[in-house]
Amino acid sequence: MKPRWRRISLLYIFIIVAGVILITFVLRMPQQRPEEIPISAVIDMSQDKEIDKLLIEGEWLTVTDSNGQMFKTNIGILNYNDLQELGLNLEGVEFDNQPTGFNWGNMFLTFLPLLLFGGLIFFLFFRARGVNNQAMTFGRSRARLSPGDKPSVTFQDVAGVDEAQQELAEVVDFLKSRERFQGLGARVPRGILLVGPPGTGKTLLARAIAGEAGVPFFSISGSEFVEMFVGVGASRVRDLFDQAKRNTPCIIFIDEIDAVGRHRGAGLGGSHDEREQTLNQILTEMDGFDTNINVIILAATNRPDILDPALLRPGRFDRRVVLDLPDVGGRVAILKVHSKGKPLAESVNLEVLARETVGFSGADLANLVNEAAILAARRNRKTIEMPEFEESIDRVIAGPERKSKKISPREKEITAYHEAAHALVAKILPNADPPRKISVVARGMALGYTKMLTEDRYLMTPSQFNDMIATLLAGHTAEKLIFNEVSTGAQDDIKRATGFARKMVTDFGMSDKLGPRTFGDKQELVFLGREISEQKDYSDKTADIIDEEIDKIIRSANKVAHKILTENKQKLTLIAERLIAKETLEGEELEALFEEPLPSPEVEIQETPAPAPVANKPKAKAKPRARKAPVIPQLIPKQSPATPD
Repeated sequence: MKPRWRRISLLYIFIIVAGVILITFVLRMPQQRPEEIPISAVIDMSQDKEIDKLLIEGEWLTVTDSNGQMFKTNIGILNYNDLQELGLNLEGVEFDNQPTGFNWGNMFLTFLPLLLFGGLIFFLFFRARGVNNQAMTFGRSRARLSPGDKPSVTFQDVAGVDEAQQELAEVVDFLKSRERFQGLGARVPRGILLVGPPGTGKTLLARAIAGEAGVPFFSISGSEFVEMFVGVGASRVRDLFDQAKRNTPCIIFIDEIDAVGRHRGAGLGGSHDEREQTLNQILTEMDGFDTNINVIILAATNRPDILDPALLRPGRFDRRVVLDLPDVGGRVAILKVHSKGKPLAESVNLEVLARETVGFSGADLANLVNEAAILAARRNRKTIEMPEFEESIDRVIAGPERKSKKISPREKEITAYHEAAHALVAKILPNADPPRKISVVARGMALGYTKMLTEDRYLMTPSQFNDMIATLLAGHTAEKLIFNEVSTGAQDDIKRATGFARKMVTDFGMSDKLGPRTFGDKQELVFLGREISEQKDYSDKTADIIDEEIDKIIRSANKVAHKILTENKQKLTLIAERLIAKETLEGEELEALFEEPLPSPEVEIQETPAPAPVANKPKAKAKPRARKAPVIPQLIPKQSPATPD
């Protein structure tokens, strides 16, 4: 910054000095140009003694009369004696006969614009060279170097990826004691590709490797190689690997390598665009490494399917480490890591939080703990309690509460029955996730929501899909059952249920009529990196059967939901009315509501007129006890083992 400041100051000084000189010359110039007269008029003026001063400058004679007025005349080659012979009277006249000289002032004023323009060009050239130096450093690598003697992240800061951590511990052992591996003839992988969804800790794990090994760590993003100028990316790759060779042993980490590592020939600019030249240089540098050079390359991506095959062959990225979303044990470990140093209340149960955050990545869990701390500070609490964590989970899943949103009593009642139906059907069905929380407080775009206590699943069966679809359709069914009409609130539920049913038929082979087949060849452009169309690889007759099977699944699930809600209509009404009064039901309070007994069947029969004869009344009373009484007390407690301990 200091050299730039000096250069700018010099430019300003130069401009100011030039301006002062220009103003001075302009002010010193005569106000009017001398009038040109013939030599005869000058002679007449001299004889009349009207001349005070004469000045000869080369071919010009400047005359100043007694009034101070100036005139000039061209005398050519005439000199002083020649003028006297012509009759010029110089008595009492101040005479100055100067030889022809060089006028530096006129010269400076003539070349002043050129000097100013040249100074401006000089300043711009050295400013570009000294400040940014872009022209000279375009080909230099922009990798950031982290010194190995001060590790900021170690394996203790990483949790939930035990298998990946164990795989990468070999890299640390090699960098610390490579002789042990070389003595057995083992070769450590040249490159390691970290694959996983966003937020699973790929970059964090790479930094932990550098911190554990205590070696320099070069980190760069794949997009930083590519510029609009041809050849810059390849030049930066060469410079990066040259720096790495000078700092061995070290680690090079390329984040989002799919920015330059996509399939060659898939770009819109042909086969010789800048991105492909950069990729070719990376392939050359990785294959040209000497086996004795301790440089290990780590790369991270969440799209391994679009990488060029030459990048994944043995000798380059010959080991692939998968970092998947953490399971319940991993989520507990991640929550413990991010909860260190934060005052947690004794009521906080990290295992319950882990079960409520299925599908959360490590970054999501870190954000969850931070949001809970912010909420606790906003509520002026000294410790972070369980309600703050629960609220943070809801904020991440459904968005912040919108209590200011005005909802009419009718809409609130419809929403309450809708959400109560989701919870009741999910509680009764054996393969559905048990409900954890229901609310009629608006969040995001939803007027209410139901949160399930889901489990980590890697396989799904038709019975699980059918119960899940029945749970989704329960809200729509309850609206029709209670209000004899449906609302638009079930739009997303119906869309998700239809999607699950279509996948069962077309992707998972769960149709008895069509058998184990998949339908629809999904096309994908590597350059775009996303699915753009589905090629129809089945006949119109098969398409009709697919529609019939999807309709069959939807209608069957809808019948299940209708049967459960009809048989447990009193329980549905009880939950909905309690939800309208309290707006939110969760945890033990919701579980106790499911276990709460209903009014006895005898009360119902006394209130409702019985058309049957009096003699048959004892039978009528005994019959409902055997049929109706077990509906809630037996069906709902039957599911209690499925709830978390």
